[in-house]
Amino acid sequence: MFKGCATALITPFREDGEIDEEGLRELVRMQEKAGVDAIVPCGTTGESATLSHKEHLKVIGIVREEAKRAKVVAGAGSNATHEAIHLSKGAKDLGVDGVLLISPYYNKPNQKGIFRHYEAIAKAVDVPIVVYNVPSRTGSNIAAGTIKRLSEVPNIVAVKEASGNMAQINAILASVPSSFSVLSGDDLLTYPMMALGAKGVISVTSNVVPELMVQMTHAALDGDWTKARQLHFQMLPLFNDLFLDTNPIPVKTAMRMLKRPSGVFRLPLCDMEPATAEVLKKTLADMKLL
Repeated sequence: MFKGCATALITPFREDGEIDEEGLRELVRMQEKAGVDAIVPCGTTGESATLSHKEHLKVIGIVREEAKRAKVVAGAGSNATHEAIHLSKGAKDLGVDGVLLISPYYNKPNQKGIFRHYEAIAKAVDVPIVVYNVPSRTGSNIAAGTIKRLSEVPNIVAVKEASGNMAQINAILASVPSSFSVLSGDDLLTYPMMALGAKGVISVTSNVVPELMVQMTHAALDGDWTKARQLHFQMLPLFNDLFLDTNPIPVKTAMRMLKRPSGVFRLPLCDMEPATAEVLKKTLADMKLL
């Protein structure tokens, strides 16, 4: 159901810290013009942890209203299952094409608890679900065997796999049905993951260079590995520099440098150190983006 390039969209804020609605709409239009396959609001890159539930659904609603072609896969996860159900129901009511659900963070549930969390949401909300595994953020990993079990739940259709563990990624790709989409959650690993059978990426980098990420993922889907590899190496400096600091600090800084809607951060996130920002600025200049 989900393949190609999906953008983990930033949430632009005004100087007073409120959501920049027109800026958000502009970003959606830019992504659609670039040809992205899906837009993912209210993920980690969208600073979802600092949004109230009301704001969360407001952002989803704006993106859903503005997107005319791209699928909308809304971040709706929580470490409390009942909250994830609430947000998923709200996202469904807004007409999204799917929801992205991070595995429960801080609680550190065991594999049985993780499975039951997703199973409960799938039973409560009839919407396509993308599981999100990012151990560096959550403090726990969704094992390959658990992903396989989740792939057998009817409306769980994909996983955003950001463990960075290639052995685990191999095990997942070898065990899930072909109808189940494995999506990279790490721009740097998208090319090798797609070479193994992953179907795309939910990307941070495509906020900055959506056209290039679309070209790379579509070349890989078409089996043009030479073109995909060339694009991978072309973007490699940006893949690295967008993680010089905690995501989404570098990507929002890059967007600011490119005069695109971005705005301020909400605490506890804050601006990059000037010396680090200069490294990012040089990369953007070297790529002829500035």
